[in-house]
This record gives sequence, C-alpha cells and structure tokens, in this order.
Amino acid sequence: MYVRHVAAAAAAFLGWALVLSGGPATAAASITAASAATATAGPDPVRLVGAPVLYAHRGASAYAPENTLAAVDLAEDLGVDWVENDVQRTKDGELVVIHDDTLSRTTDVKTRYPDRKPWRVADFTAAEIAGLDAGSWFGPQFAGARVPTLRQYLDRVRFNQQKLLLEIKKPELYPGIEQDTLRVLEEAGWLGEQQVENRLVVQSFSVDCVRMVHSLHPDLITAFLGTPAAEDLPVYAEFADRINPWHTTITAEWVAAVHALRGVHGRTLEVDTWIVDDPAVARKVQEMGVDGIITNAPDVVREAVGGF
Repeated sequence: MYVRHVAAAAAAFLGWALVLSGGPATAAASITAASAATATAGPDPVRLVGAPVLYAHRGASAYAPENTLAAVDLAEDLGVDWVENDVQRTKDGELVVIHDDTLSRTTDVKTRYPDRKPWRVADFTAAEIAGLDAGSWFGPQFAGARVPTLRQYLDRVRFNQQKLLLEIKKPELYPGIEQDTLRVLEEAGWLGEQQVENRLVVQSFSVDCVRMVHSLHPDLITAFLGTPAAEDLPVYAEFADRINPWHTTITAEWVAAVHALRGVHGRTLEVDTWIVDDPAVARKVQEMGVDGIITNAPDVVREAVGGF
C-alpha cells in the first residue's frame, strides 16, 4: 500500500513544503488533497531495488499531531505500512502513547491543570490524560484529538493493517514498564507468531530495556536506539536485531560494520536511521546502505528514495 500516482506525490510534497513555510494547518489540507489523488490513481509502482523501508515517525507527524490516532490514519492514507510510537505510564498504571515525559508541549494540560507543574505523565491518571486536548496545539482541525492508550493505539494500527515500531520511552522512570508493555501487547493480540515475525519491533535508547524485552520474550524483534562504536557492536548483537541511529552520526563504513554481524535471531543486523525528512539526506543515507528510514514525512522520503 502506498501513494500510487505522481499527482498524489506532488500534492504530498507540497504539503511538506507548507509545513516549512505556512504551518501544519495548510500542510494537513495538502495531505487531504494527496489522499484524494491517491484514491483515483493507477496501479502501484514497482519498488526500487535497494529502497529502504519507511517508518512514519509518531504516525504521519508532519501532517497531524504526533502519536495520535489521526496521525496513524494519515500514515495509512499515505500507504505507509510501518508506524512508530512512544509508550509511557500514567500515575495509575495505564500505558499511554506520548513522546515527552511531560504533557505540556502536546496537550492543553497547562490550561486545564495550571497548578500541577511540571505536568509529568507519571503524575496524572489515565482518566485525567484522556480528557486533555492533544490536537489543538498542532492545528484547529485537530481540536479534541486525545492521547491514546497503548491498547487504543494497537487496535487502530491493527485495524489499518499496519505494522508497529514501538519505543519504550525513558524506562528508568517507569520500573517494570517492559513487563507492562508485553502484557498489553499480549492482550491486544500482538504477540502471535505472525505479528512477532513480521509486524512488530520493540526499541529503546536503554540497553537494559532492550536486553530485558529480549529476555522476557526472546522471539520479539528488538532494536537499540543509538550509535555504538563499531568495536562494541558484537555486544549489541547478543540481544538486538537492529541498531537504529540518528542519521547525523553514521557513515557508510559504520553501516557496513553493522551489516557484517548477525543479530540475536541469526539474521543480518539491520540499520534504521532517524529522523530524515529532507530528500537529499534521504538519498545520502540510502547510499550508505541503511535498511530503513524513520521519518515525519514518509511521502517526501518515498519520492526521494522509492521506499515502501
């Protein structure tokens, strides 16, 4: 599934240009136009040989408020198979999908609860967070969007027949979040053989977290977020299948060093780099040999490198 026509790609590219110049409201309107063009387009193009897999970072977050169901749906409209999200835990133990460990940037929490600074996720109940507006900060057309629970997010991704790159965020703030995450994944039907083999990757910046997830559920595909020194890569290959670095920190030689190793499941260790939204940068990391690109604007990157 992906954008199937030059007109759709052009409209989506225009939407990203408007993000740079005119803000999210105009960008979202352009994405709507792109989706309409896609609906009337012809057959899918052939994927380019060597094109990387594309991951919609926090959903299609260039065009919709990050980590919301609206961003997931827009990624689906663009035909992006993989979405990435962040998981944290509320005061009463609910897992919610949000990037920051505070609620202030992406919700109206300051207005709703002015006396509860610094508005940490861990200091609010699931019910309190569910009542916040997580869309208006991005654009008025998203007013009323909510911070989804992990279960709500999983159900939407599954309904859209998408795949999930799930990041456990700041696990040091939430002891036991690895077990909690695996429990919700199990309850939502995401730990079956088909999902584990083809539709789910769990990642973290924390070595201990990735190691713990692998220990608790050895079948899962796991990824470490960061750029370990080449000589240290064999240690990571003992508990991870992928190394996911920031694009400014890598070279073709480093990518080749990763590919020279086999991950914990015996397959070539992969590299999915982030966050790439610029076409020239996308082509640069493609030439380095990365396996995947994590991006806020998957339509723009696809136009540049032919990913899927």
